[in-house]
Amino acid sequence: MINMTTTTLYKKEAARILIVDDEPVNLKLLDKMLSAQGYTNLVLVQDPRQVLEVYQQQRTDLILLDINMPHLDGFGVMEQLKALDDPILPPVLILTAQHGQDFLLRALNGGARDFITKPFDRNELLARVRNMLDAQLAHRLVYEQKDVLDEMVQTRTDELRRTRLQVVQRLGRAAEYRDNETGNHILRMSHISALLAKSIGWNEDDCELMLHASPMHDIGKIGIPDHILLKPGKFEPEEWEIMKTHSAIGANILEGDDSDLMRCAGEIALSHHEKWDGSGYPNGLSGEAIPLAGRIAALADVFDALTSERPYKKAWTVEVAIDLIRENRGTHFDPDLVDVFLMQLPEILKIRERFSEPES
Repeated sequence: MINMTTTTLYKKEAARILIVDDEPVNLKLLDKMLSAQGYTNLVLVQDPRQVLEVYQQQRTDLILLDINMPHLDGFGVMEQLKALDDPILPPVLILTAQHGQDFLLRALNGGARDFITKPFDRNELLARVRNMLDAQLAHRLVYEQKDVLDEMVQTRTDELRRTRLQVVQRLGRAAEYRDNETGNHILRMSHISALLAKSIGWNEDDCELMLHASPMHDIGKIGIPDHILLKPGKFEPEEWEIMKTHSAIGANILEGDDSDLMRCAGEIALSHHEKWDGSGYPNGLSGEAIPLAGRIAALADVFDALTSERPYKKAWTVEVAIDLIRENRGTHFDPDLVDVFLMQLPEILKIRERFSEPES
């Protein structure tokens, strides 16, 4: 896609040409030559010490630069311009009476694009100016098009990120609907998980990964038979063993994808029912052997489940739920994470309010 605004409005004759020469006669001659060809935006600078200030006032498309000048020669001017790190620095056409190869190579290596010898040949000067302006226009279009493309890529990336989050949230809800849970549970649980991750120093990308991965923590429930999953009363021992397999089922569903999102989601699905003291399932892991993402998700999941109403139970009050979390600090839950959770409780309650259940 071409930036039509730039191509339509840009005319070579309107290009800003900066002419730097300490000799007024040369400035007048160049002004006359270029003006006669329709160039209307000519800036004449006799004192080379003013070039930097004049250059920074407005975008410049071409610089005609003398080399032998008092106070600051053309090489010094080019050094000042290069120090600006302008990504689209205009081409420099050297004006010189010198013919030595070493001199010209120094000018070219110093940043000059071309040179023309004094006295000026009118046709040669106009041809070089025209060609250099054409090249600068192409360079500027490529640069501006890169900005447009970068913006388009960023916009598309943001769209894909939002879509991915919607997909994983709905995937999580698919399992929860079978378990008579609400979709807002995974919203609350995932945002609390991301908040805890941020509070313990995770970077922004990893916190976003936690936000996107944690909604799939119970995806394995889709593999549990209805007569067990939907049973209103207490499980028989053999039923409980089947119910516990949802962690491994979820990990199996999510395995085989090497993306950070799926790896994190699979890790959470497998480990969020492990307990700090080793009494959890499916692998009886304890302490820091439990992946940190799983420990975070476990705490967020239990708190929201306790304080949410279900068909088979009423919602616990926040106070009672917090008391249980405190009691299970160092047994069910990572003790350091419990401390962070309690410290962040005001923000956690804001998340509960933000994603509260709609009125029946």
